[in-house]
Amino acid sequence: MLMEKNKMDIFINGKEIKVSEDETILSAARREKIHIPTLCYMEKLLPIGSCRLCVVEVEGCEKPVAACKTPVVPEMKVSTDTQRLRDMRREILSFILMTHPLECDQCELKGVCTLELLAKEYGVEAPASGVTSPRPRTAEFSTPAIIYKPYRCIACGRCVSACQEVVGRAVLALKGEGIGAAMEVVNADKCISCGECLSVCPVAALADAGMNELDHSDKGKRPKKTQTVCTYCGVGCTFDLNVVDGKAVGVTTNHNIGTNKGSLCVKGRFGYRFVNSPDRLTTPLIRKNGKLVEATWDEALDLVAKKLTSIKKDSGPDSITGLTSAKCTNEDNYVFQKFMRAVIGTNNVDHCARL
Repeated sequence: MLMEKNKMDIFINGKEIKVSEDETILSAARREKIHIPTLCYMEKLLPIGSCRLCVVEVEGCEKPVAACKTPVVPEMKVSTDTQRLRDMRREILSFILMTHPLECDQCELKGVCTLELLAKEYGVEAPASGVTSPRPRTAEFSTPAIIYKPYRCIACGRCVSACQEVVGRAVLALKGEGIGAAMEVVNADKCISCGECLSVCPVAALADAGMNELDHSDKGKRPKKTQTVCTYCGVGCTFDLNVVDGKAVGVTTNHNIGTNKGSLCVKGRFGYRFVNSPDRLTTPLIRKNGKLVEATWDEALDLVAKKLTSIKKDSGPDSITGLTSAKCTNEDNYVFQKFMRAVIGTNNVDHCARL
């Protein structure tokens, strides 16, 4: 029998809230829809506490504390939006923008970037002197599927934590201190090109290399996102296919939905380009006089039925085997094995998932 967690009362901005003993100030506030800004925090990762934007004031504490890492205690009184906190957050954002250029018009996250939105919320602009970071515009990454733009990196640590905690690869690490801190690849040979690091980056310092292959006229367009299920295996991972003018241009994920909670393998994250391939078959092909020619579905299916009937008659049903696919639904695979057993009369059915 599961033990019920102990409950307690705390106060956030004067509002009494009942919380569990294992909660943090941030998790309690988010549950009550009380806004506390964050850049490095993600629910799927252990609290990082590097950005310090989530600082709040707690009665009895001399200095503000990080809401993401501070556990609740009974009768705690928290303030999330005092003038002191707003001034601190402006300073933090100004420091970040010393090395992160506000090139929002050229960024894939224009309009939805958390840093961009926070800068507007707190009225912070880039320093007049411009970017002071000596970082290069691009740098070699651990996989050619991802482009690394160090000049955008804000050293939040999300990519490092995600690679370590979610994927268990430890490919990345934060190097340097202060204004010079940035992410670096330290174990490139361990990378499996899953793109977990890319999916958690809040400022597009890591980007899908496929986006660079877009026509220049398409790069500034906001893609239409359609939620779908990955076709590569039977796990059923959920993602959003990004489409511009009928062309698949990328994959993004939601960390709160699906069996995968935003995580994907290399095929799910980057294997979308076949959708646009000019070599994709759009009509059935049948062989006539030694050459493959286009046919209607009725022609193709009639030919398959005729061939299967002939083989079964001449060589028996066990001379035929069927291969199903993890790309199909459970229902499709069930019907197929039923067809093989009940219609063809053989148990020779196999499936690609055994690989």
